Amino acid sequence: MKIYGVTGWKNSGKTGLMERLIAEFSARGFSVSSIKHAHHTVDVDHPGKDSYRHRVAGAQEVVLATQSRIAIMQELRGTDEPSLQDLLQRLSPVDLVLIEGYKRDRHPKIECRRSETAQTLIAVDDPTIRAIASDGPVETNRPVFDLNDTVAIADYISTELNLGA
Repeated sequence: MKIYGVTGWKNSGKTGLMERLIAEFSARGFSVSSIKHAHHTVDVDHPGKDSYRHRVAGAQEVVLATQSRIAIMQELRGTDEPSLQDLLQRLSPVDLVLIEGYKRDRHPKIECRRSETAQTLIAVDDPTIRAIASDGPVETNRPVFDLNDTVAIADYISTELNLGA
């Protein structure tokens, strides 16, 4: 599996770009999975539902299966968060895994930047960031793409990963 990341500071456009890239690569015929890192607690389960009740009762893992989707919830219960590499090993094989976040991991990435946030570039100190996607001018020695030019960004990622060759 080939992997590529989309990173940046909060409100930089990461999720929107991820969504568009997933759609673009899927439309090109590639199988795509994604991993998103969050710094806050999220819950995909809701109080009162059977799967929630199983989890609260103490289950380490709860698998919720339907005709259209499978969700696997794993409680860490004080253990360390799994590494990105551990999570990648759990995925079914696909052509491309797009990763949102994990800005300090060592996979190739494109950094999102919005002018209004005025955040410093992560790329300055991170050689794994290969390009910048921005809504305005950026001073860098890396390729810069318009944040909304999904096709050009997907072409760049395809070339970087030698996808489809």
